[in-house]
Amino acid sequence: MEVFWFLPSNGDGRYIGTSVGQRELSFNYLKQITTSVEELGYDGMLIPTGEFCEESWSLASSLIPFTDRLKFLIALRPGVLSPTLAARMAASLDRISNGRLLLNIVTGGSPKQLKGEGLFLDHSKRYDLTDEFLDIWRGLLKGEEVDYQGEHLQVEKAKVQFQSVQAPYPPLFFGGSSLPGQQVAAKHADTYLTWGEPPNLVAEKVKEVKELAAKEGREMKFGIRFHVIVRPTEDEAWAEANELIKYLDDDLIEKAQKELAKTESVGQQRMLALHNGNKENLEISPNLWAGIGLVRGGAGTALVGSPENVAKRIQEYADIGIDTFILSGYPHLEEAYTVAELLFPLLPIEKKNIFTQDLQFKTFAR
Repeated sequence: MEVFWFLPSNGDGRYIGTSVGQRELSFNYLKQITTSVEELGYDGMLIPTGEFCEESWSLASSLIPFTDRLKFLIALRPGVLSPTLAARMAASLDRISNGRLLLNIVTGGSPKQLKGEGLFLDHSKRYDLTDEFLDIWRGLLKGEEVDYQGEHLQVEKAKVQFQSVQAPYPPLFFGGSSLPGQQVAAKHADTYLTWGEPPNLVAEKVKEVKELAAKEGREMKFGIRFHVIVRPTEDEAWAEANELIKYLDDDLIEKAQKELAKTESVGQQRMLALHNGNKENLEISPNLWAGIGLVRGGAGTALVGSPENVAKRIQEYADIGIDTFILSGYPHLEEAYTVAELLFPLLPIEKKNIFTQDLQFKTFAR
């Protein structure tokens, strides 16, 4: 089991949907989170992308010198960059980090954001473009000279001079709940990502993607994205969950839901269906809470509870076939410590954080 943390390059605070308790987004704060996450023993960090985030490649490049072990999972958007330039960027960043680059292929997004990026293709065409992009990108990082003529992309004698440390290329993570998305993932990705749905729905997805990958003659790993609210007791954890959304009123939720409903993303539609914009009955499965998705796009669920119960829920997903857990919590600095302290000792992970290693202290005479 690998456990990653989330870097809030879109902003951070103690509550969602409000400016109350919001923190200034600064490089020093993001660096503080990053170095803490490495020290705490997380395996990697997800850096998001989008119009409200710091640019992920630049941010990852600036943080690499402050870390030694941490992997960086950063977004790669087909259609925004040429596949040749993207291959060179990936190879360079993998070399600079000594093989610590992971890539999150992001095909979709909000209609407004996609148009702002210059992408005007419909849902299925975007996945066709992604398929062509990854055909070229993977060939280049395998050391091939690539000639390619597709519906959307064309290159002649494309080549990458300096290859990545990881062979044949840095691992690809891919999320997509629609059939076209799953088909592209099955053909190209190393790890299929899903947002945190109830275990029965995740099991269905894992089964579907495994079958599609088998048709391609491939095997895949699986990852999942959750927020986490873990406290010493159940009551404390659920009280904290309610505190997180204390500033959300019906008007704010309705406005956010209308905006989120404009998406073509099947994954986002599945997130919205978990709560239907209703603040009541947000525990949609034991210890799985959909409150964050009332106003936040993307990952909208949190595992809430005592360390023992949250660890039990995580193990249920691991039994389904999930290998990588990408976690987060508000605010991200303090919650990285809380999760590591309370949850890590109960998980089947390599014990390498400051709460589980033997520390020796020396007394110095004055």
